[in-house]
Amino acid sequence: MAFPRGGLTAALRRAKTEAITGPGFVELFGALPVAVLVIDPDGRIARANAACEILLNHSEKTMVGQPYDAVLSPPADYAERRDGHGFAAFDTEIEAVRGPRIRVDFVETLVADHPGWRIVTLHHAPQSRRIAQGADRTAGARAAVGAAAMLAHEIKNPLSGIRGAAQLLGSGSGESEAELTELITTEVDRIVALIDRMQDFTDTRPLKLAPTNVYPLLDHARRVALAGFARGMVIEERFDPSLPPVLVDPDAFLQVLLNLLKNAAEALSGLAQPRITLSTAYRHGMSISTSPGRPRQPLPIEILVVDNGPGAPQDIAEHLFEPFVSGKPEGQGLGLPLVEKLVRDMGGIVQYAREREPEVTVFRILLPRASA
Repeated sequence: MAFPRGGLTAALRRAKTEAITGPGFVELFGALPVAVLVIDPDGRIARANAACEILLNHSEKTMVGQPYDAVLSPPADYAERRDGHGFAAFDTEIEAVRGPRIRVDFVETLVADHPGWRIVTLHHAPQSRRIAQGADRTAGARAAVGAAAMLAHEIKNPLSGIRGAAQLLGSGSGESEAELTELITTEVDRIVALIDRMQDFTDTRPLKLAPTNVYPLLDHARRVALAGFARGMVIEERFDPSLPPVLVDPDAFLQVLLNLLKNAAEALSGLAQPRITLSTAYRHGMSISTSPGRPRQPLPIEILVVDNGPGAPQDIAEHLFEPFVSGKPEGQGLGLPLVEKLVRDMGGIVQYAREREPEVTVFRILLPRASA
């Protein structure tokens, strides 16, 4: 058995050094689980990792040196939406020259200190992601909303009479009868509160959108949560300090935050180390279709509510934003549909996903930036 120059001792020393330093860039790049393309200043492919070869059904050897668009067709609005800082589109279709059309998260970023060089990542849109597409996605859903509004209006009138009669009976009865009438009024109040929530969901009045600094609203929502339903939990803040004004209705936005924080707090009930994270980011070039058939809109403002709970049961994850669907025994299934409605009315979308390692629950809100 022959050893390289320097003998056995040198060979062992080199092996020990390699073991300490770990794999190099080539090995790491090749092992990345996300498809990655490196594009040179001339728009040609310089590198492609193994995941990209599998996704595009193309070997790196045949891709290198080819124009970018000779290997895949980027999203339809790619040319219009690029703003010099990069581009991102969630759950979008691309077409590989040697493969079928596929749905991916398409993200292009610039390489710092190397003008013209870009990195493109293509990540299969995960099955665990759920993007709310609006309560008006079908005629059936519209009919359900109308029925809910009509029932809410019609039920509240007799409930008011029942409550008043119970109070009158309780004022002239003995102790046992008073307990029964108190039970009646308590249950009537509970039903009225539920109907009020239904009416919030069916309210079609336009919101008052205005350029808004969302940080005071985020801080207020956090303080309300810690003083009440999230008492004793940790709520971290990870904010982008340069976030521009956002086009929202302040009251509706605050309601969305409180609903999502309450949802997270309830999901963490009983956990040894419950943790909620509020974060913001500006996503250059981000554009998403807010409902099927509509063109993509720029939605660069990202707000995340993240918790380390178990997430929604798999059998209802597809339907989280639909009315009366809940994974909680006592839940009415109206909180998340209301969140979806308010976000949609503000021109944005809300998304549910299980992400990262270890997995966490992520509710991602994407909203339009206020005009300069």
